[in-house]
Amino acid sequence: MPPSSYRQIHGREPLAPKVPEITALFWAVKILTTGMGEATADYLADVNLLLAGATGLIGFVGALWVQFRVRRYHAPIYWFAVMMVAVFGTMAADGPPIGHIGSTIFYVLVLITVFYLWNRSEGTLSIHSIVTRRRETYYWATVLATFALGTALGDLTASTLHLGFLPSGIMFAAIIVVPAVAWWRFGLNEVAAFWLAYIVTRPLGASFADWLGKPHARSGVGFGDGPVSGIATIMIIVLVGYVAVTRKGIQRSDVRPSAIPDPFRQPIPQPTRPVQLD
Repeated sequence: MPPSSYRQIHGREPLAPKVPEITALFWAVKILTTGMGEATADYLADVNLLLAGATGLIGFVGALWVQFRVRRYHAPIYWFAVMMVAVFGTMAADGPPIGHIGSTIFYVLVLITVFYLWNRSEGTLSIHSIVTRRRETYYWATVLATFALGTALGDLTASTLHLGFLPSGIMFAAIIVVPAVAWWRFGLNEVAAFWLAYIVTRPLGASFADWLGKPHARSGVGFGDGPVSGIATIMIIVLVGYVAVTRKGIQRSDVRPSAIPDPFRQPIPQPTRPVQLD
């Protein structure tokens, strides 16, 4: 038996893809997590900056620790990790004192570097191939980089370019359609289309969350970051609960545990008929 197959049963490699299938529900929950992450990070920072940093870091590390411990995709665990990456990614984007333009350029370079290393190491950037620990590590590094880049990009359009939150949200809602149409009608590579859309989900969700939460003086509606975060979290819980109960979004695995031989399982001897001697 190949060593990789042995590790899949007895080691700590995943037995099945660790990320969900791409469906409409996936994109809905993803956009909600981006808005929730933006509102939660801003709310915690307003309460106490040290509390925000500690919550973001501990939640980020803890959620990924649990995600890496399981060997299959579990909707609540996976989406909790995405939520914590959203909060931490917002803080990471707000951290560097280089302005929104500088942060955008910096995280573009970070994302390109992660993509390059991932593709050089594994030969693919497809999320349908997240079946090893190394690929899972690259995947979550990419997710974190896209959250940070999307946050910086949203802040760039809304604040630095003075578009405001609602116009920025509408603009990104139009932009996210571009890779989908390019894949559907013009043959854009599905991996490229996915990651281009994935990056845009961050400024899309964050722009609408800021529009709803920020005061009128900042071109917002003024509901407050706390209520926006709470409502988004409730919506995420409902949708993820539905996904978990219905088991929608689970990728089909090409590797079935029952199909992999177990070296410790000895064959059961079959009874033989006694030999009659003449």
